[in-house]
Amino acid sequence: MPKPELASDLVSELLLGMRLRGIAYRRIQLSPPLGVEFGKVEGWAQFHFVARGPVYLRSPSGSIHTLSTGDALLLPRGGPHALLSTPDQPALDIAAFESAKLCEAVSAIRACPQGCTLDGALTFSGCMEFDLGSMHALVSLMPEVMYVGTLLERHPEILPMLEAMEREAKSERAGFAAILARLADVVSAFIVRGWVECGCGDASGWIAALRDPRLGRVIAALHREPGRNWTVAELAAEMGSSRSVFAERFLAVTGMTPHRYVTELRMRLAAQWIGRERQPIETVAFRLGYGSAAAFSRAFKRIHGYPPGVLRQQREAGIDAVPSASAQREPMSETLASDAVFSS
Repeated sequence: MPKPELASDLVSELLLGMRLRGIAYRRIQLSPPLGVEFGKVEGWAQFHFVARGPVYLRSPSGSIHTLSTGDALLLPRGGPHALLSTPDQPALDIAAFESAKLCEAVSAIRACPQGCTLDGALTFSGCMEFDLGSMHALVSLMPEVMYVGTLLERHPEILPMLEAMEREAKSERAGFAAILARLADVVSAFIVRGWVECGCGDASGWIAALRDPRLGRVIAALHREPGRNWTVAELAAEMGSSRSVFAERFLAVTGMTPHRYVTELRMRLAAQWIGRERQPIETVAFRLGYGSAAAFSRAFKRIHGYPPGVLRQQREAGIDAVPSASAQREPMSETLASDAVFSS
């Protein structure tokens, strides 16, 4: 029987596959009376660092946050938000401003009225691909806005990185844009990891399962081997309980049956492997324990609302967004205490 593990250890193990990669960065000079609005792009997180403040963030929910020099934050789910020179300032879409390319993936924007001085706010922002792989459910549990300031006391090693970002953003020395982009990636990863190590805030449900050492071992095992033909008996043994106790506990904590959990886990991985990694559908079906591509495709469509071939077609067309569709959720009425195999 595996030794009990802390929830943070389990999450850290599962976070090994985390990918946080910058897609586009902008060095933004913001002077009154202007604001810059960032639209909603599905699947992207947004990072902001304030090299010279103050600046105000209007979050996707409409709340106003005051940001000072040296502040850094991550919006893990992105969403429509704005950086403002004053709290009640209207904002223009960022695409409305002229930009100058500084280097690959980094551009400069001056959000400044004609004739204004450029001694206002200075920020460095990044649109990021935030991929947690099999841990994607964690993103929905994260706060709307995550601050680096909450980590500084426990992780003082972050402060030199923030100070370096401030220097690079202000000095514009040779290579500064590329350096800022790399530092933004690292600081963003620190923010995510710090939230996890602090116990994931007040998140409940799925996180509660990880905080239960016995049930957490089951979750970790499922994520390590999502394509295994799991049975209720095997999962109950992983937890060290009877099948009925395991199934009831799993449903009570996660809000879904083990079968449902495994299916959704597999389909999240499938979307990543087919859409972003361009793996063949047949290969993905085999890796996830399905006996045929047809059985896999049916399960995929039940969860996502569209067949897996759509992802492949979009990648071939150079489209990153996932189509919007209402998933036709499969029934959750299977016999919980049965010893059915968790595969198709």
